[in-house]
Amino acid sequence: MTDSRQEILNILMRVQRDGSYASLLIRSADIDEKDIGFVTETVYGTIRNYALLEYQWHRFAKKADLRTALLLDMTLYQMHFMESVPAYAAVHEAVAMADKNKRGFVNAVLRSIQREGWQEPEELSVRLSHPEWILKMWSAHYGADTAEAIAMHDQQPSAVCGRMNTLLADRQQLMEEGFSFLAHDCVVCGQPIQRTDAFRSGKVIIQGRSSQEVVRFLQAEPGMKVLDLCAAPGTKTQQIACAMENRGEITACDIYEQRTKLISDLMAKTGVSICQTKVNDASKPGAFAEKSFDRILMDVPCSGLGDLSHKPEIRWHLQPQDIDALVSLQKQILDAGCAYVRENGILVYSTCTLNRKENEAQIMSFLQRHPEFEKEEERTIFPQDLDSDGFYVCRLRRKPL
Repeated sequence: MTDSRQEILNILMRVQRDGSYASLLIRSADIDEKDIGFVTETVYGTIRNYALLEYQWHRFAKKADLRTALLLDMTLYQMHFMESVPAYAAVHEAVAMADKNKRGFVNAVLRSIQREGWQEPEELSVRLSHPEWILKMWSAHYGADTAEAIAMHDQQPSAVCGRMNTLLADRQQLMEEGFSFLAHDCVVCGQPIQRTDAFRSGKVIIQGRSSQEVVRFLQAEPGMKVLDLCAAPGTKTQQIACAMENRGEITACDIYEQRTKLISDLMAKTGVSICQTKVNDASKPGAFAEKSFDRILMDVPCSGLGDLSHKPEIRWHLQPQDIDALVSLQKQILDAGCAYVRENGILVYSTCTLNRKENEAQIMSFLQRHPEFEKEEERTIFPQDLDSDGFYVCRLRRKPL
């Protein structure tokens, strides 16, 4: 299995060194079908547990070059968390993969950890492998117990859910194909959804349970004119079309042409005929006529701190100063896009982050600048609430004249 382990190390190197995303690297890698589960679990498990894994070998060596450090990390993950991998095999492969002048070092460190046993650190940030600044921010915003519950959930893969495409399928049909319903149109399946005929035919779309809640806030109805300002890859756009029963008009935008193509492809696959796409920078005003839409969804770029289960690398890439730039961009999108909402129309603002600066404080600031809007409802969905991603969603209404 050296080849698959080498691929794991290559992916981890690119994640750490280049800031790449593991999901994209795994998808594009040439991995044997029989090894894909092993590679995926090891990559994600290692990233989720970096601090805890390094704590184990730092007892015996304070530092190592990046390649050697990641080799130790991934091997320790296999030894401690993966019962299907014999410890002796993991150690043997690690030594074989190490640079020639590091093989003795790698062997000595791993054997020492085997001999002395696994150590559980006292520090929460190490035990749950989250940067201290993130845990402190969550504690300040939501309380220490909630902060720990979020971090604990981040250490496990979230449930993979789908959504019934009501334009092509009904409940009875999907239940006969082995799907179960959680709430509304949210479905789960006993096998990977991507491998089902329902997914391949567009009857089921993979979409997190929390993400599905965002679109329900929009209260879209048949015949309306709806704008999805930050729409790619189009999952929420498709849900909007279902709510509208494919009657009315949807304009779905993204800043890059190749991403608008993802939207168009999904609409074609899932039977949506009322959606047109447009390349647009949502932060720039004047793209559409003022007060021309009944509903607007702004699922804005954000720090992604609600996504740390299935995008665990975010916690290691993100820096506190990055949030300030995102807050500024979100403000620009809100200020530009709110002009397109009709009187008595609805604007829904959402993020997949857990951070009051990007969420509640952003909306409070918006309402001070735009008294023509009023807040109807807001909700923070924590990852542990629905075994899904963390989201913030707020519904705003333009006051009637």
